[in-house]
Amino acid sequence: MARSDYLFTSESVSEGHPDKVCDRISDEIVDLFYREGPKSGISEWDIRAACETLATTNKVVIAGETRGPSTVTKDWIAHTARMAIRDIGYEQDGFHWDHADIEVLLHGQSADIAQGVDARQPTNQEEGAGDQGIMFGYACRETEDLMPAPIYYAHKILRLISEARHSNKEKVLGPDSKSQVTIRYAGGKPVGVTQIVVSHQHLIESMSSHQVRELVEPYVRKALPEGWISKDTVWHINPTGKFFIGGPDGDSGLTGRKIIVDTYGGAAPHGGGAFSGKDPTKVDRSAAYAARYLAKNVVASGVAERCTIQLSYAIGVARPLSIYADFHGTGQVDESKIEKIFESGEVMDLTPRGIRKHLDLNKPIYARTSSYGHFGRKPEADGGFSWEKTDIADAIKKRL
Repeated sequence: MARSDYLFTSESVSEGHPDKVCDRISDEIVDLFYREGPKSGISEWDIRAACETLATTNKVVIAGETRGPSTVTKDWIAHTARMAIRDIGYEQDGFHWDHADIEVLLHGQSADIAQGVDARQPTNQEEGAGDQGIMFGYACRETEDLMPAPIYYAHKILRLISEARHSNKEKVLGPDSKSQVTIRYAGGKPVGVTQIVVSHQHLIESMSSHQVRELVEPYVRKALPEGWISKDTVWHINPTGKFFIGGPDGDSGLTGRKIIVDTYGGAAPHGGGAFSGKDPTKVDRSAAYAARYLAKNVVASGVAERCTIQLSYAIGVARPLSIYADFHGTGQVDESKIEKIFESGEVMDLTPRGIRKHLDLNKPIYARTSSYGHFGRKPEADGGFSWEKTDIADAIKKRL
């Protein structure tokens, strides 16, 4: 029997966190190839990118494999990375957008991988998965965007502070920050916050934790539902006492190291694959988006209050090897019925090509996903966060 009264914690990190700097650079490169490919006569279906970034004190290394326009030179890629660092806000002695040494080690995609991924028929419909793996999607009714409350509000805290920093309202706060919230559940519902952690870089070295709290506390209170913070809520603001040295100068960063922050904050399973730097032939990314889309539409349809979807793939094979659904005891029907609907492809083609087409993923939409979570965001008019739509909820319900 599921527990109903408990505490659960999730964390978020800002776009200036070292790992997120790397995610942003990697996704900017994916977007660059999608922007420039069609201009050079290369179909968006033929773009490939798998970019990994490492960042440390005034050094960025970009490695991986790509396929796309030859016009995208190493200098252009380095410039793209530099502009991303500037946009994040790094102009520190130890990590500066204009002074950092950027090394680009990208090369062409392996022919062995390409032959399994590229379409093998004239109809161009049998594109195989870019790798093997398992992917999970999740949705629940804890927030308006059908996300678990702890990760949803941990992200919201940092997004509000980031918006204030970028607008120059909070000029003394640096780009690097982390948040963490511990939420109390009663009767299975989130009802309050027992612990709040915010560690935020400051640009004046002498600032105290108390002074930082005075700056960030209003944003924390604005982010959380009214009444969730009480006199018993414990605050931890810059608990080490000082956070002046931040970003890759304080701690090295790597692409793909914040996979739980990127998804459900630990409230749901994770297949282990990272998202950033990968084009959508890589099912680590696209099938995880599809699984979230399916789970969210199941919940939106009223079929269940909570839903986990697992998809699995083999490299070079188009169709998923398995589809699994779990309603966690909240379903109105047996999970096997939903699995059969998804297996049939009636509401969505779950081949890599079908996912890319249905969710409109062959676009430069990825840099915006690199911080504050890939899920629980509003769908955008140009296709960004399309996996957050609930446009097949009615179709699911009609087929039951």
